[in-house]
Amino acid sequence: MFTKEALKKLIIPLIIEQILAVTVGMADTMMISHAGEAAISGVSLVDMINNLLISVFAALATGGAVVTAQFIGGKKKEQSLESARQLILIAAVISTAIMGLCMIFHRPVLKGLFGAIEPDVMENAIIYFIISALSYPFLAVYNSCAALFRAIGNSRVSMRVSLFMNIINVTGNAICIFGFSMGVAGVAIPSLVARAFAALVMLRLIRNTKNEVYLKKGLIIPNKDMIRKILYIGIPNGLENGLFQFGRVIVVSIIAGFGTVQIAANAVANSVDSMGCIAGQAMSLAMITVVGQCVGAGDEKQVRLYTKKLMKLTYAITAVANTCILLALPWILTIFSLTPETRELAYILIMIHNGFAILLWPSSFTLPNALRACNDVKFAMFISIFSMVSFRILFSYILGVGFGLGAIGVWIAMLMDWIFRVICFVTRFASGAWRKKAGLIA
Repeated sequence: MFTKEALKKLIIPLIIEQILAVTVGMADTMMISHAGEAAISGVSLVDMINNLLISVFAALATGGAVVTAQFIGGKKKEQSLESARQLILIAAVISTAIMGLCMIFHRPVLKGLFGAIEPDVMENAIIYFIISALSYPFLAVYNSCAALFRAIGNSRVSMRVSLFMNIINVTGNAICIFGFSMGVAGVAIPSLVARAFAALVMLRLIRNTKNEVYLKKGLIIPNKDMIRKILYIGIPNGLENGLFQFGRVIVVSIIAGFGTVQIAANAVANSVDSMGCIAGQAMSLAMITVVGQCVGAGDEKQVRLYTKKLMKLTYAITAVANTCILLALPWILTIFSLTPETRELAYILIMIHNGFAILLWPSSFTLPNALRACNDVKFAMFISIFSMVSFRILFSYILGVGFGLGAIGVWIAMLMDWIFRVICFVTRFASGAWRKKAGLIA
């Protein structure tokens, strides 16, 4: 179903888009640091909420992408067009509702999640939260349109729009922070403008009738059956992603009790680690499109063939990327202003993560998307949530606090989480239990 050329056209733009997301995030962090510690603290707190909600919007988009890809694979033109309309409707309605709730209850939400924080930090957090909330509908619609383009195998569109969105964001940050000294608002407003621009452009592009899937003109009437299909994928995926982000917050709170050195080393390690996972994250998105279309075509042989092909490619790219990072690690760490003790701990943490990521990360996080594309979403959700709570959170406390291993214990617990996921997901795919969910057997 997919030639080598078609896979390249799908995968390469996805990798570039992931690189843009990571590098722009690092640029944002560096620029906001010039606005003072209260600004940094306020932004970092709200970003925990933003990341949680972004994962929900991404989950909805994934649900729509799976359904649309399956209709495309099954040559069901009208159903694929209807699924696109319903996805945009769901994304707009849910994100607007979330925006309204955040605008109204911003202070109780911040107090409830983070307790009694310093007044200047709270003031900055409120400003950033309110402006960020205004961008939620734009972000949700952008993600949904990008998912639809990926479902038809065209990831170049979202890559190009993402490039312009990030240019607007970074340029706006520089002007507002350094030129007008706008502080936190100088970070939030350019993000709002960039997301609004991206959403409007994507909506215009997805309306083009030359696309294999496009957004029909006219009022969108809710279609209960189609909405149910999308949410069947989207809700479990959203719960999984949301609880995963919440679990990361808990793990960070555990590390926060180990002192400044371990907090700093963990932060540096996380920023470097993300570079090693870029290819795997891109391949996870590609897996939805490719396997989803194979499922729609009712071709079990193709599902197995392309899943194995994409997994081999993911392992190869992940191995190359992380090996390069590990070899260059002594020079990479010189970029950060760290004490010798912090640099040594960061080195150990990155060696743990990136070394074992070569063996474990693809089967832990890319392979589950093949199961989701086969409608086997509940299994993926239960395993991910159970593993996060039982291993990453519980054993982070046992090893980090109980055995006094600190951040190293937390990262060992992360490896336990990965190993459990690998065992469960590889066994599930090999067993073929997903075939019934995909409708490939009666």
